[in-house]
Amino acid sequence: MKKHLIASVVLAMSAAPALAQKSASQGIDEYRAMLQDGNPAELFEAKGEDLWKQVRGPKKASLDKTCDLGKGPGVVKGAFVELPRYFSDTQRVQDLESRLLTCMSSIQGFDEQSIIDTPFDKGEKANVVAMATWIASESKGMKFNLPQAHEKERQFYAVGKQLFYQRGGSHDFACASCHGEAGKRIRLQDLPDLRSNPGDGIGFAAWPAYRVSNGQMWSMQHRLNDCYRQQRFPEPVYASDVTIALGVFMGVNSKGAASAVPTIKR
Repeated sequence: MKKHLIASVVLAMSAAPALAQKSASQGIDEYRAMLQDGNPAELFEAKGEDLWKQVRGPKKASLDKTCDLGKGPGVVKGAFVELPRYFSDTQRVQDLESRLLTCMSSIQGFDEQSIIDTPFDKGEKANVVAMATWIASESKGMKFNLPQAHEKERQFYAVGKQLFYQRGGSHDFACASCHGEAGKRIRLQDLPDLRSNPGDGIGFAAWPAYRVSNGQMWSMQHRLNDCYRQQRFPEPVYASDVTIALGVFMGVNSKGAASAVPTIKR
């Protein structure tokens, strides 16, 4: 009897970590589900739509009839799930935010470098994020299908892959240190494997997202900036080729995943 009791206790103790981990993951999912109802990102969506249609800037122009995000002037539905992509007018591969910078400078007359140099969540950079949030929301539920027909799109994927595995900084980290293996976690946070399609609304398909912890709307550019900070790398330049290449790598790998943005994060 005593032997059976001891065996039962040992079995229960060995199962406890797995049960605790499952409960923690379930708790996080339930927490997010509760927050999703009344997601403050809706306020950023409304602001972004208004900014898109407003007559603004030194040239006193709006973007809603002239800014081409890849689907034609003024078309937003379906654009987000095909970005980053190559644009012939700039001869660059651009993501949503860098493309908005191009439109704001060429159509409305804003100083692009001034926006790049502005801190996150401030001034016109905050307006870029709001517009990106609304534009992304117009493709909610649509599946990612980034183009790779142009040579530069394929080059950016190759560069993004190299950057994903590049180790450095004081901790010798890479993007792959956290996101290059299935089933990894940090504290209570599941870390998606970004080498392939991690699933609907996960990883690349989850940003822009509202961050509850600081009350800010974070775009993919902001997310990547913070990842580099945590790796102890120098912060990348906003809308630079480095961040766009990483976006191409993650976006192409997410082919077939449904966009869930704007999501909500802890």
